[in-house]
Amino acid sequence: MRILVAEDDEHVADALTDALRQHGHTVLWRADGGKAVDAAEEVDFVLLDLGLPDLDGYEVCRRIRATSMVPIIALTARSEEIDRVMVLQAGADDYVVKPYGFRELLARIEAVTRRTRQAPLPTALPEPDGSELETGALSIDVRARKAFLAGEPLSLTAKEFDLLALLAAEHGAVLTREQIIERVWDENWFGSTRTLDVHVGTLRTKLGDKRWIETVRGVGFRLTDPCG
Repeated sequence: MRILVAEDDEHVADALTDALRQHGHTVLWRADGGKAVDAAEEVDFVLLDLGLPDLDGYEVCRRIRATSMVPIIALTARSEEIDRVMVLQAGADDYVVKPYGFRELLARIEAVTRRTRQAPLPTALPEPDGSELETGALSIDVRARKAFLAGEPLSLTAKEFDLLALLAAEHGAVLTREQIIERVWDENWFGSTRTLDVHVGTLRTKLGDKRWIETVRGVGFRLTDPCG
């Protein structure tokens, strides 16, 4: 796998790239955000340090995500919840707080890769061909992985799309937090369930009305048509 390491500390980058290469990966190293954004088009995975010198790491993540669905793991020394929430909102698929163990990092790379390659989608899709989902002004083309609201395209990350597609396929039904995590992330997901709340929040923002995704307190979430 081709992995981009975006890290401005040469010693850290050397150690990380050597370890990744020993595990059979091809590694590109970029020390600043602008070059990292450009290089993201050439790789299968991005390890993004948030402390790059020229661009804020969140902005680098947003710029990559604006044109690419390449998986991103943020490497951060910031351990506050708000920092983790912000990087997920910027489009990262996961994060690792420094200092971290290399085995943990490899496990997270494998987990994110597995989730994105499987592209988990709803198991119960409507007839006739299961490729179109519609709820009011919301339309989802499952096979093309595109979503539209009132005819306008929605800019969604991979996980936001999977979450929206799952809720749309089960329109009106309440899905528990555990069901959503298992079907959109992974049945062996070991990250914080706060990730789900972050993605629900960003989806509500992009849909323009928080009523699209209803919280059923103590249970989970369901998709509703606010104009229906």
